[in-house]
Amino acid sequence: MTATMTTAGVAQAYDRWAPIYDLVFGPVFRQGRASAIRAADRIGGRILEVGVGTGISLPGYAAGSRVTGVDISEDMLDKARDRVARLGLRNIDAIRVGDAEALDFADQSFDVVVAQYVVSAVANPARALDEFARVCRPGGEIIITTRVGAEQGVRGAIEKTLMPITSRLGFRTDFPFALYTDWIATRGDVELIEKREIPPLGHFSLVRIAKRENA
Repeated sequence: MTATMTTAGVAQAYDRWAPIYDLVFGPVFRQGRASAIRAADRIGGRILEVGVGTGISLPGYAAGSRVTGVDISEDMLDKARDRVARLGLRNIDAIRVGDAEALDFADQSFDVVVAQYVVSAVANPARALDEFARVCRPGGEIIITTRVGAEQGVRGAIEKTLMPITSRLGFRTDFPFALYTDWIATRGDVELIEKREIPPLGHFSLVRIAKRENA
């Protein structure tokens, strides 16, 4: 990953995306959103959605789940707050500014941490994963939808070539799954319990990481 991303740069990029985000990415990520929401609602309780963006996922959560959404982009959050008010979503506890790499919550605050298409869009992915694990209670889950790079072949070469461009747009194209497995290997409190491809085109995966009960 030769292109450099910064938190400020990502925030600026998603401020620019805010007016058209749902139109551009809504259909592409629809199945991934539905899969993540179903996985989160199976556990229920206190759910933190990191990178809540325009709040496009919020209407999908079960009424019995209590959801807090954070995002680095104020313009995206304005859209999310409008959606909550317009739809009367009473299970949304808070919509607030939050940095995935420095979450402003106490340890073990949530039963589930959801991060949809976020880890490949932060400046320091491993630091964000550390924060997800910190605020997730033992026995809870970290549920991630993520881009997975090809790493080789024609597609891999294209992804590497596009990185200087896409990093300015707020996301990485060159993003190996080994980032997750390498991170898990450094910790004794988490384990990978599911990875499966989600449409379209096999470029994305649902990843479920459990926080061990004895953590």
